[in-house]
Amino acid sequence: MRMLNLFKLNNKIKKSHILLIGSFFIFVGIISLSWSYLSKIKRDVYEDMKIAMMTSLEREEKVVEDVPIVEEVSKEENNNSYVVDYSKYLGVLEIPRIGLKRGFYNTDSKYNNIQYNVTMIGGSQLPDVENGNLILMAHSGDAYISYFAYLWMLGVGDHAYVTYNGRKYDYQVVNIYNVEKNGVAVIRRNKEKNTLTLITCTKNNDFSQTIYILELVG
Repeated sequence: MRMLNLFKLNNKIKKSHILLIGSFFIFVGIISLSWSYLSKIKRDVYEDMKIAMMTSLEREEKVVEDVPIVEEVSKEENNNSYVVDYSKYLGVLEIPRIGLKRGFYNTDSKYNNIQYNVTMIGGSQLPDVENGNLILMAHSGDAYISYFAYLWMLGVGDHAYVTYNGRKYDYQVVNIYNVEKNGVAVIRRNKEKNTLTLITCTKNNDFSQTIYILELVG
């Protein structure tokens, strides 16, 4: 009888071991399958991310292709300096007082954009139009496109030059004033004279723009 009980006990122990070992392998199998499934999801997500990144880069490259070149330069032979090709511009603005020389495009050009160049405002008249007003705008600040960053240094009496159609026009500052930055800039000028108007954000003031009125003197 005792032997029979021991036999039954051993059988129970073996069955317990078998169940334990079986459970362990089932657990390992579940973990293995789960890991494979998670790895597949990870790979799929990574591929999707990679595709999305590539698509995004392709879009960015297309945008870059459409972005106007701010300044095309050509390197002179036997010289380390760079020479700007101004012939592509409609006109060129020069302000010796602040060391500025920038070309600008016509209003119907895609390159006439304040994000890339000194911009001619719609409604402007070119220097050869009698009593016309050429209006140019550019950013101030410290970005690479802040071509009017040092315009605040100008005072009444300073000169600016516009080269257009083979002639260099000489303008002199006659008035400087600020206006509220609300999308409308009132230009106060003598309409019986040829003028050049320069507009940019006011230095150290996020809520106003500064307008410089220059009159043709030569």
